[in-house]
Amino acid sequence: MMDWTDRHCRYFHRLLSRHALLYTEMVTTGALLHGDVPRHLRFNAEEHPVALQLGGSEPADLAHCARLGEQWGYDEINLNCGCPSERVQRGAFGACLMAEPQLVADCVKAMVDTVAVPVTVKHRIGIDKTESYEFVRDFVGTVSEAGCKVFIVHARNAWLQGLSPKENREVPPLRYALVHRLKAEFPHLTIAINGGITTSAQVAEQLQALDGVMIGREAYHNPWWLAQWDAEFYSEPAEAVTREQVEQQMCDYMAREAAAHGTPWSSIARHMLGLRHGLPGARKWRQVWSDHRLKGLAPHDVMALAHGVVKAAA
Repeated sequence: MMDWTDRHCRYFHRLLSRHALLYTEMVTTGALLHGDVPRHLRFNAEEHPVALQLGGSEPADLAHCARLGEQWGYDEINLNCGCPSERVQRGAFGACLMAEPQLVADCVKAMVDTVAVPVTVKHRIGIDKTESYEFVRDFVGTVSEAGCKVFIVHARNAWLQGLSPKENREVPPLRYALVHRLKAEFPHLTIAINGGITTSAQVAEQLQALDGVMIGREAYHNPWWLAQWDAEFYSEPAEAVTREQVEQQMCDYMAREAAAHGTPWSSIARHMLGLRHGLPGARKWRQVWSDHRLKGLAPHDVMALAHGVVKAAA
């Protein structure tokens, strides 16, 4: 998710689940061809397994950037064909690429021919008011012939005109049945679903028909949910980790990042503001961690203040 799942966010999420595949925010080919490559691709070894999501529409550029991603150690290269924002459309990539399946296939083939790691595609079930199953079926069929074996499907259309990105996550109706039809028609492909899934029960239900589930904003706003996943979906023994232990580990990480890169703790702490979601005192705890007047303090001191406020309010 743009401006959300940076390396600090992914480090935090990895503390909660050892096995969930993490994705970067979308990185455009232009940013890697003409910008600061280390700034965009640097990540922590603890993040594995982690996928690099690319945005672009030129096969040669995507192949070059996929090679960079592989060289930097990413476990998967993912092409974004689902983002509906106008800024992305102006760059002629994202969801608007679904109108050009052969171009997407050319992009995928260029990357598959260049890297050894898996090349995957994230997309919608349609664009604008095109609601036929045949549209997404033909898209998946064409792109799979180029060597893509994994498709992550957001079960909504992307309306390219008239809706904001936020509205595009809420207004077009969810149609899970179309994603299930894709799996039935392409049983040899790995089909994962995305969109509107917020509980473990919903995940388990989808996994009866599909190969995987991608969680976006719910994982960000309610991150403690991730702490259940290894036991529930990866057959791992449940770890007796506490929110306070995770917060302590994040403070240690903030201190290391400040020493190594001069990173202010506030740019890291923003990703963990949902850690106490639903608990008494959560709002006051968030207020302390969001208070930029405290930016001169060490993160461990901020944590002590935050918990002091929670105790005082109890």
